Amino acid sequence: MGNNLLKGKRGIIFGALDENSIAWKTAEKVFEEGGTFVLTNAPIAMRMGKINELAAKCGAEIIPADATSVKDLENLISQSVKILGGKLDFILHSIGMSPNVRKGRDYGDLNYEWMLKSLDVSGISFHKVMQVAEKQDAVNEWGSIMALSYIAAQRTYPGYSDMAQAKSVLESIARSYGSRYGKLKNVRVNTISQSPTPTTAGSGVGGFDVFLDFAEKMSPLGNATAEECANYIVIMFSDYTRKVTMQNLMHDGGFSTSGITDDLVETLTPGN
Repeated sequence: MGNNLLKGKRGIIFGALDENSIAWKTAEKVFEEGGTFVLTNAPIAMRMGKINELAAKCGAEIIPADATSVKDLENLISQSVKILGGKLDFILHSIGMSPNVRKGRDYGDLNYEWMLKSLDVSGISFHKVMQVAEKQDAVNEWGSIMALSYIAAQRTYPGYSDMAQAKSVLESIARSYGSRYGKLKNVRVNTISQSPTPTTAGSGVGGFDVFLDFAEKMSPLGNATAEECANYIVIMFSDYTRKVTMQNLMHDGGFSTSGITDDLVETLTPGN
């Protein structure tokens, strides 16, 4: 049972693949809170996932779009405004992909063409989305634009590879475009740095199970789930967070500010 936090608000949700994805959980929560939206993903991802099920559940239309293609984004955003009956109030960018990670290339042996693809899909596409939205004047004043990040943008994690650079680019774009969009239209732009989450994309990172266990032991509140992240995103889309912008918001159970915890000490103590 929702609280109508997003009643009357319209938006676009990128990246819903299956029921494990944060974008999928967010779509369900936005629908529960009274928001309406268009779903989008790259055509290849749509063939792999279950987005049609989600669309039927939420009464949403689907517009396929490659987020690295300005032409696709122009069509997506203009059509979304028409379908939804007005300008947008929120956008979720939940996109990340590294060919180097997928194909097991070592960080000291990266394919640089693939690395550029990682940066484009996972970081630069966020700028493209906002640039197209701005040029079309497609977002209402006090709108909220969110993207999903990870603490590997600030710290090194084995196996995360060039996605770390992509997330750094993503967060930098949020700050720079957040400043611009805030002055122009009072639109706020933020990223959420989420706990490691067992999504289809996240689980593809080498050693992910160890990441998950380590973060759980290092987080006083435990790892944040995909559903809990969706709740946070709904709050960020709502009018209760109008003055929050240009931030990388840590949603990780306290992981990012913990030096060490009793749980980790106990695990590492000889004999335990």
